[in-house]
This record gives sequence, C-alpha cells and structure tokens, in this order.
Amino acid sequence: MADAGFPTQHTTTTTATTTAEIRYDVSYIRTLPGLTKCICIVLNLLGFICIQVSSFSYHSRGSYFSSIAMTGFWLTGILLFFYIFHVCQRFYKIPWLKIEMIYCALWTILYLIAASLAAAFGTEAYSAAAFFGYCAMVAYGYDAFQKFKAVREGIVVQETRTTQQTTVTIA
Repeated sequence: MADAGFPTQHTTTTTATTTAEIRYDVSYIRTLPGLTKCICIVLNLLGFICIQVSSFSYHSRGSYFSSIAMTGFWLTGILLFFYIFHVCQRFYKIPWLKIEMIYCALWTILYLIAASLAAAFGTEAYSAAAFFGYCAMVAYGYDAFQKFKAVREGIVVQETRTTQQTTVTIA
C-alpha cells in the first residue's frame, strides 16, 4: 500500500563540476592562439624599439606609435600570462573570448593608424616601425577573427570543464 503523502515516482539529479586550479602550463604557447600572442608581443617590442632609437622619437607620431606598441605589449603579455597559468579557465564566468576579440579588433584599427602615421613620416626608423606595425595589425586582425569564430561557435576558453551528471528515476 502506497503512502498518500509520498509520490509514486521521483527523480534525483546529482551534478558535480570540477573547478580549474591555477597552475603553470607552458603548452599553451605551442597552440595557434599562443603563437599569435607571442608574435604580437615580439612585433610590439620591435616597433617600439625602432621608434625609440630614432632621433625623432619625441615627435607626436612616434609618441603615439610607442604608446600603442607598449600598451599592446603589456596587455598581450598579461593575457598570455593568464592563459599560461590557466587564470582564464579558473574565472570561467568572465567572457574572455569576447573581451579578447574586442581588444584585438581595437588594436588592429589602432595599429593601422599608428603604422600609417609612421610610414608617412619618411625616416628609416619610422619606416621600419611602420613595417612592424603593419605586421602587428595583421596578427591582431587574425587573432580577432579567430576569436570571433570561437565566440560564434560557443567554444569555451582553454579546456572544457568537466561536468558529471547522474539522473536516477525511481518508479
């Protein structure tokens, strides 16, 4: 005989989610996004050095290029640090891919302006900086495109989180 207050069937669901730990993992550098970040860091640094060794580094065009290059160097370096130490995976609720897509798209536009201003100045150092600036513009644009595709496909940052779900139905 069934108890009047107890249902004849019920479902129990158990969900366990693992959280990522902050750890050092240099294997990210060997991936395409990691290589792209490393290339952007090197191009930022080379463009900055070209402007700074010029005798016209004080000029407003050089200052603008140096500002874009150093800000890109530090922000990309911080993002690389976050990925190597799995900080992005640990704080998975932050939309890292969208933030990085906007950042890379913005830096593509800013490098287009900075490299064009440097190329129009006409000195050898500024021309070399413009070359590295255009290369950085392409690298940031490619990274922004990759992030756009990842956001559209719903890809999770770094590794997928392990979720285990158990459903038990008792009749």
